[in-house]
Amino acid sequence: MPAAPDASSEKAIDARKLRSRQALSRAFLKLLERKTLDQIAIREIAAAANIGHATFYRHYASKEALLNDLAADEIRRLVSLSLPVMREASTRAACEALCTHVYGNRKIWTTLLTGGAASTVKEELLGISRDVAAQLDNHSPSPEVAELKVILSVNAIMEILAWWLRQKKPLPPGFVAEVLEQIISLHDQLVIA
Repeated sequence: MPAAPDASSEKAIDARKLRSRQALSRAFLKLLERKTLDQIAIREIAAAANIGHATFYRHYASKEALLNDLAADEIRRLVSLSLPVMREASTRAACEALCTHVYGNRKIWTTLLTGGAASTVKEELLGISRDVAAQLDNHSPSPEVAELKVILSVNAIMEILAWWLRQKKPLPPGFVAEVLEQIISLHDQLVIA
């Protein structure tokens, strides 16, 4: 009977898995800077990450799964920064936290929002935003209005951030945060009879 793996060998395997996943993510982001999602082959991602083709499939079922994982991680970071201030009902502070994070991670967000990943990022942000909205006291007269506010806010945020990231001369995060706050404020005023 083979011996059970010890804790140190499990940690080494976990560290190797983490390194492979990070290499795949970095390689995929670099490829997304130059190509659309449809133009990228899994073999190309694996080669750019300096791992074997079969290793890719040990981590992800498809390139879409890798993209979803990448987008989800980045959105979780974004939400973790802005959620605490949203709970304190400070939309401006939440928008500033969001814009500061995006600006500080401009390269990845440019890739996610202006490349082949934009629809995946939007869907992930919509899902997380729905969960957050359900936790917050939103004063909406109906669940339908609350849902509509989330959809409008997420779409506005995505479009404004993508526009901002496409600018040759980047505008300061504070300016974009102010625009986002005003748009979210308009959505909060939405009432459907």
